[in-house]
Amino acid sequence: MKNWFSDGAFRTIIRNGAYLGSSNVVSALLGLIALSCAGKGMTPAMFGVLVIIQSYTKTISDFIKFQTWQLVVQYGTPALENNNLQQFRDVISFSFGLDIASGAVAVIGGMLLLPLLAHSLGLDANSFWLAMLYCTLIPSMASSTPTGILRAVNRFDLIAVQQATKPFLRALGSVIVYFGDYGFAGFIITWYASNLIGGTMYWWFAARELRRRNIHNALRPRLFESAHRIKGAWSFVWATNFAHSIWAARNSCSTVLVGIVLGPAAAGLFKIAMTFFDATGTPAKLLEKSFYPEVMRLDPRTKTPWLLGLKSALLAGGIGVAVALVVLVTGGHVISLVFGAKYLQAYDLIQIMLGAIVISMLGFPQESLLLMAGKQRAFLAAQTVASFSYVALLVVLSHFFGVIGAAFAYFAGQCLDVLLSLIPTLQAYFRRHLLGFNVVSGEQ
Repeated sequence: MKNWFSDGAFRTIIRNGAYLGSSNVVSALLGLIALSCAGKGMTPAMFGVLVIIQSYTKTISDFIKFQTWQLVVQYGTPALENNNLQQFRDVISFSFGLDIASGAVAVIGGMLLLPLLAHSLGLDANSFWLAMLYCTLIPSMASSTPTGILRAVNRFDLIAVQQATKPFLRALGSVIVYFGDYGFAGFIITWYASNLIGGTMYWWFAARELRRRNIHNALRPRLFESAHRIKGAWSFVWATNFAHSIWAARNSCSTVLVGIVLGPAAAGLFKIAMTFFDATGTPAKLLEKSFYPEVMRLDPRTKTPWLLGLKSALLAGGIGVAVALVVLVTGGHVISLVFGAKYLQAYDLIQIMLGAIVISMLGFPQESLLLMAGKQRAFLAAQTVASFSYVALLVVLSHFFGVIGAAFAYFAGQCLDVLLSLIPTLQAYFRRHLLGFNVVSGEQ
């Protein structure tokens, strides 16, 4: 371990992860406060409706949007390292154009689809129109260019500030709504405002950082003109878009599918369990956000980025084991205290999903390594098989075993995801270092 920390890139990953971790600990606590106020301030059914509305908009956003932050890191980080500012401007312009186009398609599609699903989602007339209002958030949720800019310029401290501000506003508003007894509409409006303000902060931070570095005229959307000057850009964005859209079907729409199969009350329980899972998986997410830019600064023809991935995976796995043990001991008491005894069944789901925490943490470097190696299509294939298998399991097991079946399906889905991504990752490594293959840019 002492030798590990002598690695400058590994120290950078830890430092940036610590920046994000400091805000995410606060964010997780504030998120629990917001969910607690919502759970105690409404019936389980209405709490489930609130969760479904939020999950619906996030599902539409995740399904449609391009992973423009990955585009910025993949092409923008090397451009900055080589002081190629024109290339960096082209990447930002192309990324910004994709955000605008995908955001427009997503909000229109979400609003058109909602009337068809309103009955299945358990929305009455009042909650339907509030859900339509919430859909106007989709464009801001579909934009990830500013996060890519901040990662490329190594300003993880600003990302940490934004990530703490949004849940703070949501928690503050939820407390006011709860004690003021403003009900369902009050929670919807509060959560809407916090998301809107949080999304705007990202853009403000990114624009300010570009001005500080004298990088002008970057935030001008140009799709085809800029993309023409970036070799392999369209292939990269379509592959990562499809992979993330499939990921959205597996994760973001999980709560929606549980609501459709079992009803809003079950969706509320599953959302609470997912909130604990997301909170406990935060260390891996934080490491991933700092890991990807770092490996893009390294030479993929050497073993350095691959060993960095192995060290980061083992560190995250160790953290995952410790976190799982803490949740196993304290989870039931926390749910009872925060949400009330009526939601205690969620702890049964959490116990089933705990193993997936360790598995997902161990596998977090695989996506970044595959993208670095130009194997985005292999990653897409792995995501496709794992996600469709998970969705099928979720529907079938929920139907036969209820919400407990959904938890088992989620565990199986996480295991499939890591296993199927591990195969092309090992192949990419062996082809380059054991068989003497040379690295070439793009897909092999």
